[in-house]
Amino acid sequence: MSEAAAIRSRSGGLLRGIRIGRHRGLLIAIAVFAALFLFADLISPGPMTYFEVSYLSSGGATLAIAAVGETFVILSGGFDLSAGAVISLVNVVLASSYEMGQPDPGPLFWTLVGISIGVVTGAFNGFFVAFLRLQPIVVTLSTMFIVQGITLLIMDKPGGFVAPSLGIFVGDAVSEWLPMPIVLLGVVILAWLWLKGTRFGTAIYAVGSDPDAARSAGVRSAWVLFFVYVLAGGCYGLAGVFISGQTGSADPLIGNPMLLQVFAAVVVGGTLLGGGRGGPVGSIFGAYILMMVVNILLVLNISAYYSTVAEGLILILAVLGASLSRDSALARQLRDGSARLSAWRNGRLPSQIGSLARRLSLTEQTGRGVPAAALPPFRVRHAETLRYAVPAYVCFVVAIVVTQFVLGNAVFNWTYYNSLIVLSSFLAILALGQGTVILTGGLDLSVPWTIGLCGILLAGMVKGSDAALIYALPIVLVVGCIIGIVNGLGIVFLGLSPIVMTLATNGILQGLALIYSGGTPDGFSSPMLRAFMTSKILGVTPVVFFLVAFVVCAVVLLGRTPFGRRVYGIGNGLRVAELSGIRVGRTLVLVYMLSGLCSALVGILLTGFSGQASLGMGDEYLLPSIAVVVVGGALITGGRGHYLGMLGGVLLLTGLQTLLAGTTLPYATRAILFGLVVLGAVIALRDRRS
Repeated sequence: MSEAAAIRSRSGGLLRGIRIGRHRGLLIAIAVFAALFLFADLISPGPMTYFEVSYLSSGGATLAIAAVGETFVILSGGFDLSAGAVISLVNVVLASSYEMGQPDPGPLFWTLVGISIGVVTGAFNGFFVAFLRLQPIVVTLSTMFIVQGITLLIMDKPGGFVAPSLGIFVGDAVSEWLPMPIVLLGVVILAWLWLKGTRFGTAIYAVGSDPDAARSAGVRSAWVLFFVYVLAGGCYGLAGVFISGQTGSADPLIGNPMLLQVFAAVVVGGTLLGGGRGGPVGSIFGAYILMMVVNILLVLNISAYYSTVAEGLILILAVLGASLSRDSALARQLRDGSARLSAWRNGRLPSQIGSLARRLSLTEQTGRGVPAAALPPFRVRHAETLRYAVPAYVCFVVAIVVTQFVLGNAVFNWTYYNSLIVLSSFLAILALGQGTVILTGGLDLSVPWTIGLCGILLAGMVKGSDAALIYALPIVLVVGCIIGIVNGLGIVFLGLSPIVMTLATNGILQGLALIYSGGTPDGFSSPMLRAFMTSKILGVTPVVFFLVAFVVCAVVLLGRTPFGRRVYGIGNGLRVAELSGIRVGRTLVLVYMLSGLCSALVGILLTGFSGQASLGMGDEYLLPSIAVVVVGGALITGGRGHYLGMLGGVLLLTGLQTLLAGTTLPYATRAILFGLVVLGAVIALRDRRS
């Protein structure tokens, strides 16, 4: 072989290696799906029939279509938490728009209606993310609750009828072995292959890989992001159409369990979180991998309660699998740890950086190293804090005045304020945990089922016994701390995104709660805990005294301790914090442990307040726990905020909730209100320099 031929051979091998590496995630997803399919066929009592193929394709089609939409968003470097809510909205709209006996416009009409709903929702998300440059997590989380509220306003319980033509269409078959879902997904794949070759398709990857470089190259990033969310919303709408045709009726909560599944399908399919690599084809296979896992569990007579545990673990393992490359976060963590260890052994790192950090921390403390007379006035020193925290208290006063007009003289009665403080106690505690996480630039999505699991554990152990509180309370609080530690370790040492890690943890906790309770929690609160939350001593509920002490401790923790200064340091710049000698990893683990502890404490108090625990008791606290932090003036990207401001947000949202409870407005309006309040607060209090 000549030298030129050898060079061409080596070049061809290198190019093939690059192409294989680029599509490694897709190839692995296909291989895993094939292995699971063969395994399912082996453990089945008979050979695979058309019915089983049709059932499998129909069962995973909704998730696959929704995962395609989520893939577009993740490829562009974003996140979209509104997918499940859009599916539920389309489902109830289609079921409530048709009455038995009336003319059926046909499946094309209903499909266009569903896609249009998704497109409008996606345009809403895209406007705030692309043009107002708000964080995708906050925007789509707010949209999720707004859409859920609208869904419940349309239909607050299962019912209705979907047009028969739609059910016939999605359940039809093109040929003997070609069900309609496979045809539909084939069309989606062909559409993606065409889109990928266009300038828009290339721009999606460019924006996801490096937004600044894409803008420098002339890519109109804002419009690309806008249409990405529009396209994703259309996919969610199509998924809602498909599941409506399958069920034939509506359920306003039908899309809620799909959020974890959608993210898991995208990651299992090989799409890189953070953008720039992957594609919808892998996400389709990822969706069917999850479907196969659930089916295998059912064939093996394993409880369906384990499905969310399996999905959460699959999501974590899939992200870890993508982290095995040399440039991954996990690899960088190991290399940085090795470098720090080497620097420590050579005596360089602690003496130089540690002393610098100590000098900085001393000069940052008021009254140390600076004469008292030289300090500026209080309002000058805390001008930024007051600027962002005071509006929440002003709005709270306005809410009190409005409540006076609506409810009469209730606001001049101490009973009103006592009840207000009791209801505020849950969010005030969550504000410390979630707020500390947000101050570091993260987000804790495991709050709902940390609350739920801890409440269920407490009720199951106590069973109405005051004596059992002696050991039950510490155990439950330790469980909350362990949950937080697991989140922190996954984020710090495995390099997982806080969103992904806490979302997966939330799904695992949901499964554990179902397994522990058997789907029906038993037990109830002890009389002492019940009295702590509902009785009165000299007209004051005991939890009010506890909340006052908690607030004092929270203010001191974040404002007067080294831990608090490290939290703000990390939020203002992770790399700078590391160079300043802050032990970032240990601090982040403690931050998530604090969040888990606060969530566990809320689970305990909620159990005492209601007298028993219930499944999903923490679901309604996820957005409010974020809302009070943002409304209180904290920057969602971290580094700015004060607990007293968060407390103002707690009082404002609780006051609004009390006001709504005294009116004839339906419960669904609270979700809409919370979503709008968060969006408004983020817009009004965002960092103008960003």
